[in-house]
Amino acid sequence: MTSDARLMAPATARNREHITKVLRRHLPRQGLVLEVASGSGEHITHFAGVLGADLSFQPSDPDAGARASIDAWVHSTGVRNVLPAIALDASADPWPIQRADAVICINMIHIAPWEAAFGLVRGAAQVLSANALLYLYGPYRRDGRHTAPSNEAFDRGLRQQNPDWGVRDLEAVTELAEEHGFARPLIEEMPANNLSLIFRRVAPA
Repeated sequence: MTSDARLMAPATARNREHITKVLRRHLPRQGLVLEVASGSGEHITHFAGVLGADLSFQPSDPDAGARASIDAWVHSTGVRNVLPAIALDASADPWPIQRADAVICINMIHIAPWEAAFGLVRGAAQVLSANALLYLYGPYRRDGRHTAPSNEAFDRGLRQQNPDWGVRDLEAVTELAEEHGFARPLIEEMPANNLSLIFRRVAPA
């Protein structure tokens, strides 16, 4: 932790460049990118600094301390295309934002109850137009199995902290997204046994 309001998440420095490479290929060239559960704010300030000034970034978090950290990181880095952090609980309905051109969420759904994943997908469906991006990053089980012993140990530790937390099944997340109008995801393998899930909103029937 820094001496001001900025928080530091060690994983950010390890994964942000890998995530940036994926986002560079899939984000729109311009528009508003909503990040759900921005945490410390280190990811969104990095993305805003390297992905182009034609994109605006809207950070959000339900925690006041996290929002203070986000705004402090924006101030310290000097990025000009990040809006003030807003209070947004993924499981709440409606969200305090009406539209976005993309929604990204990094390392949230395993450190939250399943209701948060449900709310994330439902809310994204409400704010995104046809073909817009919903991007999820984190560890997932595939075909009911963990993809590595480290993920299994991580999952066990999460569930010991809170039985409602845990590494989610990729198939359950995909089914949830399809039920809310998203196509099946493009899946990209990431370092440290994580996955990038690239969902696209399909046109309403």
